[in-house]
Amino acid sequence: MQRYFHWFYRGMLVLCVVGMLWSVLAAAQNARTQEGGTGNSAEAATTNIVAAANPSASSSRGYVTFGLDEFPILRETTLVGVPLWQYAASSLYILLAFLSARVINMILGGWLKRSAAKTASGADDLIIELIHGPVKTIAFVVFLNIGLSVFEWPTVAEVFLAKIFVIVVAISLTRMLVKIVDILVKHWMKTTAKEEDRGFDELLFPVICKSLKAFTVIVAFLLTTSNLGVDITGVIASLSIGGLAIGLAAQDTLANLFGAVAIFMDKPFRLGDRIQLESVDGNVEAIGLRSTRIRNLDGHLISVPNKTMGTAIITNVTKRPNIKTIMQIAITYDTPLEKLKRALAILHHVYKENPKTFDAIITFRQFSDSSLNIEVVHWWNGTDAKEFLAGLQEMNLAVKEQFDSEGINFAFPTRTIYLKQEPAVAT
Repeated sequence: MQRYFHWFYRGMLVLCVVGMLWSVLAAAQNARTQEGGTGNSAEAATTNIVAAANPSASSSRGYVTFGLDEFPILRETTLVGVPLWQYAASSLYILLAFLSARVINMILGGWLKRSAAKTASGADDLIIELIHGPVKTIAFVVFLNIGLSVFEWPTVAEVFLAKIFVIVVAISLTRMLVKIVDILVKHWMKTTAKEEDRGFDELLFPVICKSLKAFTVIVAFLLTTSNLGVDITGVIASLSIGGLAIGLAAQDTLANLFGAVAIFMDKPFRLGDRIQLESVDGNVEAIGLRSTRIRNLDGHLISVPNKTMGTAIITNVTKRPNIKTIMQIAITYDTPLEKLKRALAILHHVYKENPKTFDAIITFRQFSDSSLNIEVVHWWNGTDAKEFLAGLQEMNLAVKEQFDSEGINFAFPTRTIYLKQEPAVAT
């Protein structure tokens, strides 16, 4: 886009010069056409020469004409009704405008840039990068406008040049705003992006950047055309109707896009996280602009629209600080009290004192129908599922081994039925 702006600048400057010459020629041709029937063309040219030769006028504006109007050959010779000294002075002002822009470019690109490179902060580097191109162009246009406005040009040329100057300045400011958007989005991506989100960020950030740039260019175009005297009411109305039609036709697509933006801003999960929705439980494999793809525990790949992800209740299993396990250990009713206490001590030693245990609660919970129940609430210090399962297996095997050595029996659901026999009735 910067390359297009660069060529557009050059085209506008060339168009400015060509338009100025064309306007002068057109104005002179109109003047000749109007004066051809009266035979007063020589008198008009003489009047212009006399006005240009007026000593008081020359002394009052000599500082803006570089004294070129003092030379008789330049003052008395005209080209399409304009004295030659005026063309020469305008050329000098164009040269001065180029030189002024060049000096500003040297200051910004040389001394200030080297000074900013010595500082630790990157803000001054960003500011210089932003204003480098636009300030040079605006300075050239301002100096050129000042130089050309001190002379009397045909009305067509003045109107044309004024509009060209407005367009060039507007493009310069628009270019600076587009660069600001580009730099801010890149800085945003650099400061907020994580390595695990790189794929999603590389997909979403360019969309955000291009959308903001397009919005900036459209607003700048409407403001510029309005300043040029063009009625933009109809254009705005057309854009509104077109936007409404597009919004209605692509509401699902836009809803999914905004859902992707909501996921990016809120970050309820990242790539690789295990999440649970209403009917989906699995690991996130990809986050796109339209959908989020989840690999469920059975190995199937499920695509969930982002508009659903934006409104769903999401449980991020990966983000839990530890893994909680609740177990009910049942022992038989005929277990003596001392062995019951020994069972509690064994469970406390195995589960509570394990180095990977974050916390554990072990208690004789209840008398159930067929067993004495001891409840173990255990928190594993970590979130790695494989490591947790291996550690839990090791602890369970240790409990089984020590219970067997102590003669503590595990209970299983049993039911004892007592049959009452009625005494026989004598007959």
